[in-house]
Amino acid sequence: MFQRLANMKSSITTVKIVRELKRLDAPAWERVVEELTGPSRRGGEVNLSSIGRYSSGTVLVPGTVLGTGELSKPVTVAALRFSKSAKEKITKAGGKTMTIVELAKENPKCSNVKIMV
Repeated sequence: MFQRLANMKSSITTVKIVRELKRLDAPAWERVVEELTGPSRRGGEVNLSSIGRYSSGTVLVPGTVLGTGELSKPVTVAALRFSKSAKEKITKAGGKTMTIVELAKENPKCSNVKIMV
């Protein structure tokens, strides 16, 4: 796996996140690592409209959250990156934004978290 990390085209931040998540022992984090280390053409961008439509509670996006759409309910969103408008809309709806590592420290078993890709 470390050979794959060395060969993947990604930022130092992504590599640090992957190393941090590999220390945790939960199947959900393994899925997040797969998404982060996989090909970039697989997507990785989720709009707020999808988050608002399909989830409540805590959502994990192993990619970028974009500000297209609206949120009508408070949602906690953890992601690799947020657009400026997405952060504003999430906080305006009463939600919370956090990094993937912050979520991993807060919820090491990744329970009650919906992963959106």
